[in-house]
Amino acid sequence: MKQTGIVQSRMVSIVTLLAGISGLTSDALAAGPVDPGYIKSLAAPGKTVLVVEYYDGNRTVVSRKGYASATGFRASSPTDIRIDGKTILHLFGVEPCQGEMVNRKEGFAGRCQDFARQQLEILLKFPKVILCRAFLSEATAPKQDVTCFGYYYFPGSLDSISNFEEELVSLGALRLATGPDGSPMRPDLAEEERIGRQGYGMWADPRTKR
Repeated sequence: MKQTGIVQSRMVSIVTLLAGISGLTSDALAAGPVDPGYIKSLAAPGKTVLVVEYYDGNRTVVSRKGYASATGFRASSPTDIRIDGKTILHLFGVEPCQGEMVNRKEGFAGRCQDFARQQLEILLKFPKVILCRAFLSEATAPKQDVTCFGYYYFPGSLDSISNFEEELVSLGALRLATGPDGSPMRPDLAEEERIGRQGYGMWADPRTKR
């Protein structure tokens, strides 16, 4: 019971953060948009920049940590981004399917975890900037629950900002994880999962179950 209470408390905290940052009500939870000018200002020539913003109970940024890498950042699991030897960022409230899957359109047959990790690696391959948000209580944890955005820029062809969880869920690489009471841990991503379930990623395989 104690562990269940801890999990439920963390779910409420993270979802509250997602709603509060975006200024939305609890009826329309979402990570919210990133100020394009701000995230673009973080870019550095020849490097991938990663910034984690930590929020307090008043939904105010009270701390930031920044990292820069000439080789970028890598996935250590379908939902985890390794920063260094001490810190991993965990995309909160999403998970791969269990077992094996086949997606003929994408030429994939294998473990759900491998497909999801492959898709996360693609997102991590080209961003100029990765901006993540978390509660201040996560700041010293070796594995931190976050929501992340990537800024992608290719002169003349691409200039966009994407939320990692939204992209991965809508592509069918990940699905919504559920809490101890069976409710989704990220209700703000319900529309993205509806899109994915139309036949993308894991949902292309009729064997895939909730």
